[in-house]
Amino acid sequence: MKTITTLCFRPLLSHSLLLLLCISLPSHLSAEVVRVEIENRIEVLAGKAWANSGAYERITGKVHFAFDPDDPANQAITDLKLAPRNEQGQVEASADLLVFQPKDPASRRGIGWFEVSNRGGLASLSYFNRGESGVLDPAEPGHFGDGLLFDEGLTVIWVGWQWDVPEIPVERLNLWVPRAEHPDGTAVSGLVRADWSVDEYSTLLGLSDRGHQPYPPSDVNAPENVLTVRDSREGQRSVIARDQWQFEFEAEGAGAATIKGISLQGGFEAGKIYELVYRAENPPIVGLGLAAVRDIASYAKHNPESEFPIVKAVAFGVSQTGRFLRHFLYQGFNADEENRMAFDGMLIHTAGAGRGSFNHRFGQPSRDAQPYANFFYPTDLYPFTSSAQADPATGRNEGLVEHIPDQYRPKTFYTNSGYEYWGRASSLIHTTPDGSGDVSPLENERFYHLSSAQHFWRPGWPTEDRRITGTDAYTLTPLNLLITLRALAVRLIEWVESDAEPPASSYPLLADGTLVVPEGVAFPEIPGIFMPRIPHLAYRADYGPNWTQGIVDFQPPLIGEAFPAFVPQVDGMGNEMAGLRGIELLAPLATYMPWSLRTGAPGGADHLISFLGTYIPLPLNDELRATSGDPRPSLAALYGDREGFMEQVTRAAEYLVASGILLERDRKSMIAIQGEHWDWLHTK
Repeated sequence: MKTITTLCFRPLLSHSLLLLLCISLPSHLSAEVVRVEIENRIEVLAGKAWANSGAYERITGKVHFAFDPDDPANQAITDLKLAPRNEQGQVEASADLLVFQPKDPASRRGIGWFEVSNRGGLASLSYFNRGESGVLDPAEPGHFGDGLLFDEGLTVIWVGWQWDVPEIPVERLNLWVPRAEHPDGTAVSGLVRADWSVDEYSTLLGLSDRGHQPYPPSDVNAPENVLTVRDSREGQRSVIARDQWQFEFEAEGAGAATIKGISLQGGFEAGKIYELVYRAENPPIVGLGLAAVRDIASYAKHNPESEFPIVKAVAFGVSQTGRFLRHFLYQGFNADEENRMAFDGMLIHTAGAGRGSFNHRFGQPSRDAQPYANFFYPTDLYPFTSSAQADPATGRNEGLVEHIPDQYRPKTFYTNSGYEYWGRASSLIHTTPDGSGDVSPLENERFYHLSSAQHFWRPGWPTEDRRITGTDAYTLTPLNLLITLRALAVRLIEWVESDAEPPASSYPLLADGTLVVPEGVAFPEIPGIFMPRIPHLAYRADYGPNWTQGIVDFQPPLIGEAFPAFVPQVDGMGNEMAGLRGIELLAPLATYMPWSLRTGAPGGADHLISFLGTYIPLPLNDELRATSGDPRPSLAALYGDREGFMEQVTRAAEYLVASGILLERDRKSMIAIQGEHWDWLHTK
């Protein structure tokens, strides 16, 4: 007989509407969140009042989970049935929790904004509030920016999902999970891979990516421990004799041995790619991170004891965690243990066509298969399109969410910069696997291409140390993609909350020639600027016969044929034609390329720099244009003077506001920034 508990829902439906509804429901509503431990609760900025929502409070604590390995909702979690169980037969885990919400329940909108934390960090306050970037412990006024998410009355939530986040002095959001072992108590073992693109001579290479927690070797003398070296991504591997290299450890605490990495006699040569395969054991249950994100959303939506109650949930993921959300959807995690939709909406940003190492044995969630790093990790995985599309090379016919019932498909924005087309095979989310045609988004989806943008944005103008030798070009562009993302976030919330129709999808197409093969890009011949030889490619990789069960047998994987790669076409200035063209492209002062090359690097000099674009100012006048041989128009020819430029900027800003892709609150500041840009170009 089920226990019945009386539930009282707090006011959630609007900023001003007070609703109190009491009903009777079974107490097992959120079976997998067993306890939320509140450690601290404080007012944000001493009670500062935000528009429409008043003062905010900050809640920090821990979430304690208990997962039933036999529950159908958990069957996709690799090795869950090999994890230790408590007396109730459940697998326990815990995670860090951070919440910002209006202090007054009557001011809460009822929308939860769940950021899936990128490597344990916080992005939403900088991405959407225009706060300072890189802040892990927001407490000062500059950390919260202009407070867009707070002005909207949102409950902003983070929970740890990644078991291996970097151990650094400022704590990041963590997930603590058990490790797999066989029923007889013996260790689960398998092969782990690490690789390095060495740009400078080194004597020690760490086993993990970006300072994350590594897998130590289970036996330093295991015959499977093999180190190889090669000259290029697809180059032939050469085995390095075992007596030439060794694992390095350091002592910590009470005699505990911690892996530092590997060393090589004579050191590691710059320009080479080194790859290590080695045996490890006791893998963590990596996929519990997917379940933790699912269950905290359902807990907030449905548990009457929640300290941060909501009606609807919107997930946001950027880069790594955008890929996480694609993986989350594909593996069916948007249906919770009670067969309810976890997330009603998703903003999947700069994920390209990727997924990732989020649910397999010995998974390394940080590894991401970049153009010249982390080669061939399980990131660029078919299927790519939401609807089922046949792959003639393998005979498979699948879609990312084709198999997911409609009631579990959230309203989803896919936003990608130009970089994702070059560096994350983004065209695959809207083209057929054979490259023969376009594939439209589903009814619940919108695709937005942020034209000419690089992977991320940093404020300010390029500095001299970013100049590309012998040119007036710079790596790291000032094109602000986040200003567009702010507007799209508001549009998504409106769509989820009230079905308000968002802007139409806008992205490059094969059909109209705005999506082309790389060699078909009509980039202007600017002196000293060279196109990438090839973009990042997604390959048909074979990880072994047990890959469908989340087990990698082939390390490294067997690499087959690459999928077709397409990139956006450009206009006469070299700026991308299709997609959402921000104010920088509607009133251009420069060419904004979403890619940049490893020029001068000891290896892979014609490959892409991960995540960065290139910025090339237009010539100031026709005299300088003629002297430099630059085919692009000059600023004087385009605008005449500053006044003429600002008139075009103003018209562009008004158009973007009317189109719903620039917030009215951002219009004046964006106009002012373009004026600063003009002044900087004429005085630098």
